[in-house]
Amino acid sequence: CFTNNEWEKISKKYSKSSKICKATISYLKKEFIMRLLYIFIIFNIFIFSGGLFSKELSEREKFDNLSKKISNWGRWGENDQLGTLNNISNSNIVNAKKLVIEGRTISLARNMSKESTPFNHAPIKHEPFIFPADAFGADPELAQEGAGDIFEIEYHGYSHTHIDAINHFGRNGKMYNGYPFEINSNNEFENLGVDEIGKSGIISRGVLIDLPVFFGVDYVEAGTVIRIEDIKKWEEENNVQIRKGDILLLRTGRWEQLRQKGYWEITKKSTGFHYSVASFLKERDVAAIGCDGVSDVYPSGIESKKDALHELVLVDLGMPIFDNMDLDSLSKNLEKLNRKTFMFVANPLKIKGATGAPINPVAIF
Repeated sequence: CFTNNEWEKISKKYSKSSKICKATISYLKKEFIMRLLYIFIIFNIFIFSGGLFSKELSEREKFDNLSKKISNWGRWGENDQLGTLNNISNSNIVNAKKLVIEGRTISLARNMSKESTPFNHAPIKHEPFIFPADAFGADPELAQEGAGDIFEIEYHGYSHTHIDAINHFGRNGKMYNGYPFEINSNNEFENLGVDEIGKSGIISRGVLIDLPVFFGVDYVEAGTVIRIEDIKKWEEENNVQIRKGDILLLRTGRWEQLRQKGYWEITKKSTGFHYSVASFLKERDVAAIGCDGVSDVYPSGIESKKDALHELVLVDLGMPIFDNMDLDSLSKNLEKLNRKTFMFVANPLKIKGATGAPINPVAIF
């Protein structure tokens, strides 16, 4: 385009010349204006489409944006206590029953460990006892014999198979659906406790994404990130569509890695879903997720949010999570049958306001 000085020179030169008429000067002026307009448009397109002055969003900003995008708050009413378990319909349960072909059942829980290990910071404390012969005023010579137990269980962590109720996580003083993240005067959470899940239990179609089988290895190395594109590739190659009401389980081969290589620092390296997978879970209306790990990949890639997926799933989606499952036996049996789906059944203890409970889920196929 022409500068102001160039335009003045051109105007002076041709205004004195008899060879260039006024029409030509008018044309040049129009051409100059059009060029300026063109440059203005291109410049604005460049700026607003993420050009020179664009800022790459941080992972924390991406997380915050995703949190707002996937929120289920209010979706099932302001008094909702079940979150994504509302996605399980009567037909989901009836159709899950049709997956029972062999008539076999497999527990998806590990034995609760009484041993302290790098994975188990809180071994279960178990004190069995035998009732004294004269208990309850009985005649010792005629008394029945009986025994009982006293348990102390801190189940959250990286060893015991358990369910995370929706009130396990909060953000800015709020839980799913806007309930306050606080313990009341009765020393319990008023809303979203595991007892709400226990009222009906969880029964639906289970889907096993078996990563070691999929990748042809014994186990997937701890710290491996599983993204949405990996899930979709698994769906395509196995001809299985994850759908509304499903219980989605992820097997990483964690326990096989432990058997072959021993313990590692699991809080720093664990195979699992990238936090962005929460958008996939929302899109497909999955009812619950579970893993032989904790479903989250470590490290998460977000400072101060070690369990980034946990937070999105529990707080924004209102979705319960199964942690530290034993999926190895299920894997072997389904592989023999060339199956990926089964009937899933789980029912936690009904403890008012509890943030979860030890649990023994069952696969029926």
